[in-house]
Amino acid sequence: MTDAGIGPLLLVGCGKMGGAMLEGWHARGLTTAGCVVVEPSADPRIADLAGIRLHADAEAIAADFRPGVVVLAVKPQSMDAVLPAYRRFAGPDTVFLSIAAGKTIGYFERGLGAVPIVRAMPNTPAAVGEGMTVAVPNAQVTAAQRQACDRLLAAVGEIAWVEEEGLIDAVTAVSGGGPAYVFLLIECLAEAGREAGLPAELAMRLARTTVAGSGALVRQSAEPAATLRRNVTSPNGTTQEALAVLMAPDGLQPLMTRAIAAATRRSRELAG
Repeated sequence: MTDAGIGPLLLVGCGKMGGAMLEGWHARGLTTAGCVVVEPSADPRIADLAGIRLHADAEAIAADFRPGVVVLAVKPQSMDAVLPAYRRFAGPDTVFLSIAAGKTIGYFERGLGAVPIVRAMPNTPAAVGEGMTVAVPNAQVTAAQRQACDRLLAAVGEIAWVEEEGLIDAVTAVSGGGPAYVFLLIECLAEAGREAGLPAELAMRLARTTVAGSGALVRQSAEPAATLRRNVTSPNGTTQEALAVLMAPDGLQPLMTRAIAAATRRSRELAG
């Protein structure tokens, strides 16, 4: 990758998230000649992508390779063992972009030094190009490096930036874990339909398709979610009866608020 004065790209870890990112980059032409992927258990077909050089470990990378961006996409629990091998790339001309949950900028600065570091929190819909990622840079990241990271992250969905790293804990709770909450909603909606008398298979189909379609509608609409909700709700109708339960003082909002608070608290504990 040579965008905005940034040199070749090094992707460390090509599992589900790293693989999804690589596919997005390749589709957008961001993996030009010289892109290196390190993944011991990678699909060999990755090497067939134009411009990709696949290695099983860091030692196999050419001694004269100088990446402009190092994307750290390994699991957080593996980072302690993986990171030291990439310290040789640390310097002002290389930005390290981490998508490892719970690993702070301070963690990487202790391992790499005072070099450009971007901490990002994506979510699993990135696997289908519909992710939401929030990123925060340290003081060493240049405007060109931030632009390069923005393009890489935007290849798998939407991207937002914050300047306060502490906000990443709430981001982790809302969008990082958010897909799990939506999947639980599908489960609960399907089970409620089954208890109302629907065949289990039909109830699940209705729940999955309704949630997926509602997500597509809210993405394409310029209307606020509250307006879309009201558009579905006829006065004194069936939806209003259901919403009276969900919007009660002990309904969905206080439950979700407690859930997000619990996840945010846990994220801070893990980062500490």
